[in-house]
Amino acid sequence: MAGLSSLPSRVVVLMGGPSAEREVSLSTGEECAKALRGEGFDVIEVDAGPDLSVRLSDIKPDAVFNALHGRWGEDGCVQGLLEWLRVPYTHSGVLASALAMDKTRAKTVFRSIGLPVAESLITERDRARSEHVMAPPYVVKPNNEGSSVGVYLVHEAANGPPVLSDDMPEEVLVETFVPGRELTCSVLGDRGALTVTEILTEGWYDYDAKYKPGGSRHEVPAQIPQPVFEACMDMATRAHAALGCRGVSRTDFRWDDTRGLDGLIVLETNTQPGMTPTSLTPEQAEACGMSFGQLCRWLVEDASCDR
Repeated sequence: MAGLSSLPSRVVVLMGGPSAEREVSLSTGEECAKALRGEGFDVIEVDAGPDLSVRLSDIKPDAVFNALHGRWGEDGCVQGLLEWLRVPYTHSGVLASALAMDKTRAKTVFRSIGLPVAESLITERDRARSEHVMAPPYVVKPNNEGSSVGVYLVHEAANGPPVLSDDMPEEVLVETFVPGRELTCSVLGDRGALTVTEILTEGWYDYDAKYKPGGSRHEVPAQIPQPVFEACMDMATRAHAALGCRGVSRTDFRWDDTRGLDGLIVLETNTQPGMTPTSLTPEQAEACGMSFGQLCRWLVEDASCDR
């Protein structure tokens, strides 16, 4: 769909769902629904459940704003359902969503185009909590979740492996810890890379730092050397294109400022960046002169099938 030309257009904001990131998705959905109403859209909020296909068939929306996070919502599953129903939707399509959500496969794509990534491996959860599977420091996390859900940092001085929760999947990703500063860059369709943010925290950039008020401070634009700033913009754009992303994506980096450009590492690309009051992408859009409402509107007008 080229764009929703007549207003009010009926938009379903898809939120909640059954993933580990349900609460974040509900917050994102509420903010986006409010913004879209402010832009003149007829908005219906839908908490995604097993009856989703029936509800969408009954509502007959002009477009779906995908505000889901985590499994089923940003891994290609709901995108496939929306393609089947032929309902235009926002953000990335089936393949790009699945690739980006699978951190190991995304790294393979990034390596193929020359983007620097951290060394990692997939191993059994029980093995990862019974022995060091690589030399500390390293990070253990699910291979297909986001928002710092279930992330364990094993310090260099650790006496033993991490005590992993039984909620962790049976297979986990173990990744070399990359020291340095947290940087991120959003890409918005044909507009390209927006800007670079540095995320400042007192400690590890975990779930609380991301989503709780005061958990982190964002410096927009990041006060970093221009070559590093430009490299982030370039790498985020290349990652977006290589995965086949649509709409908006956000690529996260670690930068060891003692090593110059050689210290810049791509961590991952998020095809469903958070849209909460503390989220990074809306801040970057605003820094580029695009209000939150305008950003949400842009995403809806960009909605389509066959993404």
